[in-house]
Amino acid sequence: MRFRSRYDRTIFNAQAWLEVIVKFSTSIGQLTMHGDAAVALLKGMGHSGTVPGAILAADLPGALTQLQRMLETAGDSTGAPLPPPPRPDEDEREREPVITLKTRAVPLLDMIRTAIARNSDLMWERG
Repeated sequence: MRFRSRYDRTIFNAQAWLEVIVKFSTSIGQLTMHGDAAVALLKGMGHSGTVPGAILAADLPGALTQLQRMLETAGDSTGAPLPPPPRPDEDEREREPVITLKTRAVPLLDMIRTAIARNSDLMWERG
């Protein structure tokens, strides 16, 4: 793709970045998450993983149970493609730590538990 200016390239990069962010919301609050992890967690709840979407308050307890089961069996999976192997010249300090899907799920699990307690629907959309 050819860009006419640096400004066009910046706009394109900003739009591409927004496509990989998913915003979860309830009547209580909002949560933003990377798209790959968000879709993996949505599928773990028994949803198709499509964005945007919603789960009604009445269906959240079942979705939470499914998600917890999936996370128990996921082990240390990241929910994303594995990063490339480190280069021989790459210093150990320069590598970013791997964040597991279980770790990424903690804020969403908390949000779902709060939504259940307050009888709120869970919605998500591209952020």
